[in-house]
Amino acid sequence: MTTQEPQHSTHESPTPSRWVAVFSLTMGVFSLVMAEFLPASLLTPMADSLMISEGQAGQAVTVTAVVALLSGLLVTSVTQRLDRRHVLLAFSVLMIAANLVVAFAPHLAWLLVGRVLLGVALGGFWALSAATVMRLVSEHDVPRAMSLLFTGVPIATISAAALGSYLGDMIGWRNVFLLATAFSVLTLVLQYTTLPRMAPERPTPLGTLVSVIKRPGMAVGIVAILLVFCGHFAFFTYVRPFLEGVSQMGINELSSTLLAFGVANFIGTLVAGYLLERSLRLTLLLMPLIMGVLGWLLATLGGISMGTDVLMVALWGFAFGAVPVAWSTWITRVVPDEAESGGGLIVASIQLAIALGAAVGGVMFDISGVLGVCAMAGTMLLAAAALVLVGVRTQPTVSSDGDAVTACQ
Repeated sequence: MTTQEPQHSTHESPTPSRWVAVFSLTMGVFSLVMAEFLPASLLTPMADSLMISEGQAGQAVTVTAVVALLSGLLVTSVTQRLDRRHVLLAFSVLMIAANLVVAFAPHLAWLLVGRVLLGVALGGFWALSAATVMRLVSEHDVPRAMSLLFTGVPIATISAAALGSYLGDMIGWRNVFLLATAFSVLTLVLQYTTLPRMAPERPTPLGTLVSVIKRPGMAVGIVAILLVFCGHFAFFTYVRPFLEGVSQMGINELSSTLLAFGVANFIGTLVAGYLLERSLRLTLLLMPLIMGVLGWLLATLGGISMGTDVLMVALWGFAFGAVPVAWSTWITRVVPDEAESGGGLIVASIQLAIALGAAVGGVMFDISGVLGVCAMAGTMLLAAAALVLVGVRTQPTVSSDGDAVTACQ
């Protein structure tokens, strides 16, 4: 039986922490996520300008998610012999091109072309992000670095929702995408000046994905990820109908509540790094448990008090802030020798869960209303917590051929 070293320990010399480089990746997260969700806040003016229905314009979000799923699965095998610095820079270039194509799109076909390009960049970047962080910082600093990386998500989500619609009314939706392009260019420049050369560790053929998911405990972990993100997005997709119909909120209260969700989500992302340094398993377990309980409380007590509803929605945002950080850290722990392939599996699982969450939530919404959605989401999240408790491993697994994988515990 041979012993394989984890991916980040095979360098010729130790790599010092490069926090500025990690920050450049955080800017990449911000730029990508903001570009991904901008159409949601600009749907009506985009549809009017392109002379299409809002439903057709909404496919700009759908096509990005589908392509990101495929990109996340394929990126490690397609780019297996390329310097990771060059691959990440290429994704930033693709992001710039995508925003420009959308900004100048004369009709729906060009809009979808731009969103396909963004999907390639989005899925590929997320798949490589965890493995890249492992190579930029020491093992002890990985949870904190992952926490910094994911702070870009809530900031981008808030910016896309609030600033997107506001600026769209002021300067037009095309100029909003041009502003996103400018920020993407700034991201590219910072990444170009800070990211070190990172030669691929070893070839990662497509079959590696299969061998990784066959490792003990991996399939259970992927199912838990699907349940957590599906439960979250089932609720989050229909949070506005809940706040308007159950909590009886006007537009000002609604906007304030969603802002509170975003701020709490940002704080939860920051806190995640400290929690993960203490216990990965506890963080993986506690967050879906909190969200699951909140789902059932919203389903049974929602509408009793507007203040209580705001508090529960904000607590949900706080708990979810730690979820992407925790699962990305999990993949670096359990398959340190195949962190890129593992990252691709996580990206694909999350994108699938986003689509399933919205779809299943829609069916439940039609059957039993938004309170039924809350109960269903809560049930899925509690099931995820149960899976973490009984079946998810947090120690390095062994490869399918029985070789041990070492890593610092």
